[in-house]
Amino acid sequence: MEMKSRKLHKIIGLTLVLPMLGWTLTGLVFFIKPGYQGAYEQLSVKHHPLSQGLNVTPKQSWQEVRLVNTILGAHLLVKSSHKVEHLDPVSLLDKPAPTNLQFKALLNDAFSDNKARYGDIVHVDGLSAQTSTGVKVTLDWHSLTLSQTGQDTELINLLYQVHYLQWTPFKGINQVLGIFGLLLLISLTVLGVRLYIKPRS
Repeated sequence: MEMKSRKLHKIIGLTLVLPMLGWTLTGLVFFIKPGYQGAYEQLSVKHHPLSQGLNVTPKQSWQEVRLVNTILGAHLLVKSSHKVEHLDPVSLLDKPAPTNLQFKALLNDAFSDNKARYGDIVHVDGLSAQTSTGVKVTLDWHSLTLSQTGQDTELINLLYQVHYLQWTPFKGINQVLGIFGLLLLISLTVLGVRLYIKPRS
């Protein structure tokens, strides 16, 4: 019986070599967090003081109203129970999406605080842009918010997938792998304790 336990303990241990190595190395990265500040920087549209006073009469359905000014002018951001709207503060009509030139101006204004990370805009596709430093920036026009993803962001996300055994593109299989890995780890611990205690009994 003891020989079987030792053999099983050895097999499980060898099976867990790669996962344990992955857990250890990625856990160390998550603890130290190298490069996290840039990888997950909250890039924001830069707001400027309003150049002129604007009086807006809110509608009854509006739950939240924000009036902001950017390099493109004034924006009225409205949140109701069903949707978020980006309106022209004068006409109260939907504010049209920016042209390529306006989009670039908005991004360059946002990049000005961290030019080293974002560099210059090299390609624009709709409301997404690629920069010379390999960062992809996307604008959500309805909420007037920016999101950015660089090669460092993708690398850290990959480390998270390794750490949590998300080794396939299928969520169901990844869940099975995670549960199986935990069961193997518990079994390894139980067998190890059993082998330690048994000679002393």
